[in-house]
Parts: sequence; structure tokens; C-alpha cells
Amino acid sequence: MTEERLRDADALMAGGRWAFAYYVAGYAVECALKACLLKRMVLTGWVFDESAKRVDECRTHDFATIIKIAGMQDDLFRKLEDRGAEAASFRVNWSVVAGWRVTSRYDEKSETEARTLIAAITDEPDGVMTWIRNYW
Repeated sequence: MTEERLRDADALMAGGRWAFAYYVAGYAVECALKACLLKRMVLTGWVFDESAKRVDECRTHDFATIIKIAGMQDDLFRKLEDRGAEAASFRVNWSVVAGWRVTSRYDEKSETEARTLIAAITDEPDGVMTWIRNYW
């Protein structure tokens, strides 16, 4: 689903539909993060543990919350705190992606904003999607 949404964002960009391309690109990140969350649920079995079940918490669009539940938070913090030259690009990309909100579907976005978000997601090797794929 993530890859489909990224292709949709590209198609929307080609059609000059900047605002929805922006929204769909961010939605692709949400799909990717939720895939990581589902993988953790399956591998750890916590979804079946009544004392640890947090299914309601998973019904969110907030990237930080999904990352925390998926067990990715410590790694993200390490990447963001790394002061090496290679980490600077990821930090910039993360800051762009972290600005996306599910409510952005109601906002006007420029071509530049949409292109910037898509690049922050898909940049090789420092795009956010490259980091997320480590958890699939």
C-alpha cells in the first residue's frame, strides 16, 4: 500500500495536483509506519496479551505515536541526535515529514511543498522511507 500511495503521489504531481500529492505522500509514510507496527504486533504477540494490549492506541495518524508503539523511537532519537555529516540530511528530511498531518488534506499546498515532502520521503540514501524499511 505504501508503494501504491507513493506512485499515486507521483501521478498527482504530474497532473499538477499539488495539495493532494502532498497529502497522499504523507499517507504513504503512515501506511509504512503502520506496517512496522503490525510486524511488531505479530513478532511480539502483544496484541494477544490482554494486560499489554494497546489496540486503541494504534488508531492514530500521529507519526510519533506510531513510531513509539512500533518500538522505533529509540532508533529515531539516535539518528536525530547523530551529529555526523551523513545524519544532517536525514534530520532535514525527518523535519519535513514530521510536519505532515492527516488534516493536510484540507490545506492548500504549493508545488514546492509537495515536491519537498516527496523528496524527504524518497531521497536515497537519507529519505525517511529508507529508514522505515529497516523495520519491515
